[in-house]
Order: sequence, then C-alpha cells, then structure tokens
Amino acid sequence: MSGSSSKAELRAIALAKRDALSDEQRAAAAEAIARRGLPFEIASGMIVSGYSPIRSEIDPAPLMRRLAEQGAKLALPAVLARGKSLAFRAWSPDDRLMLGPLGILEPSPAAAEAVPDIMLVPLAAFDPLGHRIGYGAGHYDYTLAHLRKMKAITAVGIGFSAQQIKAVPALPHDVALDYVLTEKKVFDFRS
Repeated sequence: MSGSSSKAELRAIALAKRDALSDEQRAAAAEAIARRGLPFEIASGMIVSGYSPIRSEIDPAPLMRRLAEQGAKLALPAVLARGKSLAFRAWSPDDRLMLGPLGILEPSPAAAEAVPDIMLVPLAAFDPLGHRIGYGAGHYDYTLAHLRKMKAITAVGIGFSAQQIKAVPALPHDVALDYVLTEKKVFDFRS
C-alpha cells in the first residue's frame, strides 16, 4: 500500500498532535465549542449523549451543560460488551459516575436507559467529508448503524482542529458524521 497511509498510521499521527496540546489549549477549545453550541435548534426534551473523555480527548462537558440549559436531556454511553451497541444512560452534570469495564467513567446501571437524538462522538481524526477514525473498536460505527434503524440520530463529532486530516480511508461499514465541531470551525456534512 505505497503512497496511502493506513488508518492505524493516520490515527497515530492525529493522536500525537492531540496529545501535544496543552491543558490550557484543551480547556479553551472545549469552552469555545460550548460557547458556539450546536449548529442547529435543540428542541426541549431532546436526548443528547456525550462521552467521558479518555486520554487527551476534548471534554464535551461544557457543551453538554450548555445544552442542558437549553432544555436537552443528557445521557452518557456505557460499554456492555465488545462488538455490541453502546447503551446510553440518563445523566445530569451532578450525577456521580462509576468506572465501567473499560476503565471509562459511566452512569450507574440503575440510571434510566435512553436512546439519543443527538450523539456527540469522540474521534482520533476526521476528514473534510465527515469520515472519522476512532480507536479501532468500532463501538460508534456499530452503535450508530444499529440505533439509526430505530430513529434518526444526528452524529456530531467533537475534536480539535489539529485532528483534521486530508482523507480517511473509509470502509463501507464506517458511518459518516453529520457534523464535526472544532474550536475553530463547524463542518456540516449533511448536504
């Protein structure tokens, strides 16, 4: 495969750029995204799923708090098993989280299950067509494909502008995002 990089190589390069950002840059980017909000109307009672940031991911909490103020109901994913759809559990910013099986913070199993209308999606890298590179487990691709059989879900990738790459080698099972929000720009891929 000369001349084109593999997803693994592209992931490594983008994550190295993301890791190089300072705590101040990360916090400022999260606040910039929260200030701008989502590029579409939030209807009261809409369910927005976020995520608990791992490694050097951008923190969606400031944006989620803003969306809650606009009337959204919040949820966070829970990993049930590899190769299975993520479950989403109701969450509000004051709820305590517990460590899930993959060491990621998630709501208690006692929290009500929810199917999001809008899914905030973490990413390792993204391209100008709305393709993302995740971490290779396929959780989000699988979950979006599965849940979209039930209802329309708007997938909004969140990342730093440093994570943009020229092109993601997309596979048929990869699910394209509807939007990507960075601290600098809103990408709209729906057209």
